[in-house]
Amino acid sequence: MKLSHFNFNLPKELLAEFPAENRDESRLMVVNRATKTIEHRMFKDIIEYFDEGDVMIINNTKVFPARLYGNKEKTGARIEVFLLRELNSEQRLWDVLVDPARKIRIGNKLYFGDDDSLVAEVIDNTTSRGRTLRFLYDGSYEEFRAKLKELGETPIPKYINREVQPEDADWYQTIYAKEEGAVAAPTAGLHFSKHLLKRLEIKGIDFAEVTLHVGLGTFNPVEVEDLSKHKMDSEELRITQEACDIVNRAKANRKKVCAIGTTSMRAIESSVSSARTLNPYDGWTNKFIFPPYDFSIADCMVTNFHTPKSTLLMMISAFCGHDLMKKAYEEAVKEQYKFFSYGDAMLIL
Repeated sequence: MKLSHFNFNLPKELLAEFPAENRDESRLMVVNRATKTIEHRMFKDIIEYFDEGDVMIINNTKVFPARLYGNKEKTGARIEVFLLRELNSEQRLWDVLVDPARKIRIGNKLYFGDDDSLVAEVIDNTTSRGRTLRFLYDGSYEEFRAKLKELGETPIPKYINREVQPEDADWYQTIYAKEEGAVAAPTAGLHFSKHLLKRLEIKGIDFAEVTLHVGLGTFNPVEVEDLSKHKMDSEELRITQEACDIVNRAKANRKKVCAIGTTSMRAIESSVSSARTLNPYDGWTNKFIFPPYDFSIADCMVTNFHTPKSTLLMMISAFCGHDLMKKAYEEAVKEQYKFFSYGDAMLIL
């Protein structure tokens, strides 16, 4: 399949700028691969599709306030700094994106906060917008991280065309987020409320937690027509033995295993044994899933609606079947489903 197979017209009014008032009351499109049918439900109805002993695999990564605004020395120009990943905690080195990038060169210093209490020096270029920064701060590492949190803001995606609001700190975080390290939320999980999780637990559904620290590379548009030439950015991944035991037991008992989101799906497909069971993992993954692809672990998944030409849409096509995916997306546009992070959800069975 080629990149051009993944283009479609998405009306701007379908971009969700705010989440549903109650997390579990977003809309849910249920797509059945066997019958090629589509149902329209509410997200909280998802409980009807699962039974005791079934497993949901959730990504427990936690978003940190990764977007900072600083001023360039001498000129005072306002510069956006997006923290991507920490390279060295002792030296306080970070990979970042800067905007506008043309103004930022090696040796420049950036000042953050009204009192300039945090300073960063540019020590390397990585990509066109990428830089390596060394932060200069008088204080312990814990105080430095607290300062980053104090000065940073919730990194809601740029296509949400509004100012960040205080509520975004909660909205753009799953209720089961634990392990800090993501710069973007695993958005399929945003639909779960505490009440819905409790109802699922009471029904006997098990949860297996994995940790994939979502980076911005997930959302980079694919720019090569030949999909096999696209390179994914690496993201940090941990899968524990406990999670493997929960998933593999369910598979052995022929129970449903549902990946909650594309990040959970990419995580589990990054560590599969020759017997098609889940293995523990601690490292990095740049797994890129596009059609045709033979999935080994999950037999259903929950996902949001994604952008044209994105790697996320390609994974959905591989899991759903391309024609059924196209039919579902045409239906979503016609029925005015909301797209992207704060949008509606799809359950693929």
